[in-house]
Amino acid sequence: MIRPLNLLWLVLGIAILIALPHLVTSSFAIDIFIRILLFSFIGVAWNLMGGYAKQLSLGHAAYFGLGAYTSTILQIDFGISPWIGMVAGGVVAMLASLPIGWLCFRLRGPYFTIATIATAQALMLIFLKFRDFAWGAEGTTIPNLGSAPLMMQFEGKAAYYYVVLGLLVLGLTITWLIERSWMGYYLVAIGEDEDAAEAIGVNAPKIKRDIYMISSFLTALAGTFYTQYIYFIDPATAFSFSISIEAALVSIVGGIGTLWGPVIGTVLLETTSALLQSWLGGRVGGIQLTIYSLILMAVILWRPTGLIGFATDMYRRYVRRQPARA
Repeated sequence: MIRPLNLLWLVLGIAILIALPHLVTSSFAIDIFIRILLFSFIGVAWNLMGGYAKQLSLGHAAYFGLGAYTSTILQIDFGISPWIGMVAGGVVAMLASLPIGWLCFRLRGPYFTIATIATAQALMLIFLKFRDFAWGAEGTTIPNLGSAPLMMQFEGKAAYYYVVLGLLVLGLTITWLIERSWMGYYLVAIGEDEDAAEAIGVNAPKIKRDIYMISSFLTALAGTFYTQYIYFIDPATAFSFSISIEAALVSIVGGIGTLWGPVIGTVLLETTSALLQSWLGGRVGGIQLTIYSLILMAVILWRPTGLIGFATDMYRRYVRRQPARA
């Protein structure tokens, strides 16, 4: 049950997000908002696997790329709408996660992480070789149809903003439902101690497989959207290692295993990166990467539970200092 005050804040936040493209007319600002929403969504998808179950995957770019290529191939070769291709890409990513998960889940800790990285890089190399099927290293541009909402193409950026906002709402809703279900409790148990969870009857392989499928499906949706937004696709972009890093980074900074952690982490990192790149990018190369590194080191060293963990600790200390009521 959502408390009335929390519900009020939620409704107010949604109203602000809906009105934002009409209040801000700068194309650059709207582009930043779209990036914030997109990487929040990718972070939410990653958080299901890397946050709640604490399976540190750095290979989610594999599913981002599979979603992007599936929808693009269906659109260019068969004229199928990206709205349909988006769902098809999600299904392809889910099916791909079964053999990938079967192999990677045999490993734990850093070995699992390395295996997921290798999977994404292997897929990128495969698509580099498929020149006839997937345009090879050169990639391809998405045909610009002008205003064609049924083909996920719009004249202004505001429409793209609302699409990715809808994706984020979808991801948060799924996470909220899982968090409060038996699967959510099993995921937390697996994340804390997988052997102990199995000892009390939790089917860890099945739970990890199922959450991996959900996480990969959502990540693939983001791949389709991003390709339609930039009107271009190639293996280096679709399977970029930076996507996997960004998904993990925003969740870690915001607070892994929490509903709003990826969103808070993305707002901090993406806003900082965009502003620094705009102000100092031409004079100080790589400044945003330096700030990224400093923020990550600070969080890991002093607040490994992320910004939400920090806020929770401060609230608990405040409550403890309050005098007991008679």
